[in-house]
Amino acid sequence: MTRNNLIVIAMFGSALLLLGAFAFQHIGGLAPCKMCIWQRWPHGAAIMIGLAALALPVALMLLAGALAAALTGAIGIYHMGVERGWWKGPDTCTSGDISNLSSDDLLNQIMSAPLVRCDDVPWQMLGLSMAGWNAVISFGLAAIWLMALRMPRN
Repeated sequence: MTRNNLIVIAMFGSALLLLGAFAFQHIGGLAPCKMCIWQRWPHGAAIMIGLAALALPVALMLLAGALAAALTGAIGIYHMGVERGWWKGPDTCTSGDISNLSSDDLLNQIMSAPLVRCDDVPWQMLGLSMAGWNAVISFGLAAIWLMALRMPRN
């Protein structure tokens, strides 16, 4: 296995995760929440970094690819924790506490609430949500980036 092969595997891994997210959104009808969108950006960055690393084999680019993959994995862990109620998510995409709200404040919160909540799990497989699977696979991709970093230049 060469360094370039590992870079391509890591890039295509991010591309496949992005394509899967878009398929769930546009074919499956599962609109993304704010944190779902956050998880997409580092995958796009990893793809661009990979293309640059293939053209200009600089070790710093491989480290940046690993960091991008790890970042989306970390966001996935955070998102999964919000979904499972382990911690509170951003107020802009979770239900929040309504016990002290007046009826007018509650109505305003409902009317201004996002369409998709970050603490709702619309799909899961083997006990993991999409955010959880993104985390698992993304940390695997980060490991592939780090393996590429350890390989000699082609």
